[in-house]
Amino acid sequence: MQCRRSSPLLRSGNFGLLLAVIFNCLVVVVVVTSASVPHPLSDPHWQPATATWYGSPEGDGSDGGACGYGSLVDVKPLRARVGAVSPVLFRNGEGCGACYKVRCLDRGICSRRAVTIIVTDECPGGYCSNGRTHFDLSGAAFGRMAVTGEGGQLRNRGEIPVIFRRTPCKYPGKNVAFHVNEGSTGYWLSLLVEFEDGDGDIGSMHIRQASSSEWLQMNHLWGANWCIIGGPLKGPFSVKLTTLSTARSLSARDVIPRNWSPKATYTSRLKFIS
Repeated sequence: MQCRRSSPLLRSGNFGLLLAVIFNCLVVVVVVTSASVPHPLSDPHWQPATATWYGSPEGDGSDGGACGYGSLVDVKPLRARVGAVSPVLFRNGEGCGACYKVRCLDRGICSRRAVTIIVTDECPGGYCSNGRTHFDLSGAAFGRMAVTGEGGQLRNRGEIPVIFRRTPCKYPGKNVAFHVNEGSTGYWLSLLVEFEDGDGDIGSMHIRQASSSEWLQMNHLWGANWCIIGGPLKGPFSVKLTTLSTARSLSARDVIPRNWSPKATYTSRLKFIS
């Protein structure tokens, strides 16, 4: 069972409503053991897809998006590298944060250079429907696939055939961070993972309270957001991430302090890529 997105009443601290939500969110206490069989991070072969673009022609793409990264999509290292993907790649939000190389195929206007994009949004309809593998890129990212000076002409083509493959995410100068979502309390805690390098995606999350040796399993909420209901939950919290693609794990000890606050971001000292 999953935690549901908090309502305005829950954000205001209505405890009765909180108790009702508990029945919709199972808190599982586990000792973390070996991870599940990993999926390959990338296929050595390029795969076919289609691509379009959105936003302004030289723009950075989405403002926010279905992954929940908010204003991060407007600044580096995500800026101009964002993309929405069809449901087959979005995976109900589990594909958030994954990185892909995308290259167009028309030799008359496209360069041999691939553009690297980060999944920050979903495109559920139109070109992205009916099980198609499709990328809806920022105008800037789409134009970078063209030969020098032909970005505008490439954008005028509309939908184009492309090839793609997974690639490790790289965020120079950034460590994995955890944003405490608005509405979080000592009984409902929701975290957004930022700058997860390497695989980029998340298969599971666990937290451990300061005085405990046991890990509490968090539930996937939406996009790149995870939550847990229980309580009272007492920090500082350690956080353990396991990637979806290769089942690699990383633990950040006491990364969220005892006096944590909603809407604050806490940066670890850790990276998946050294």
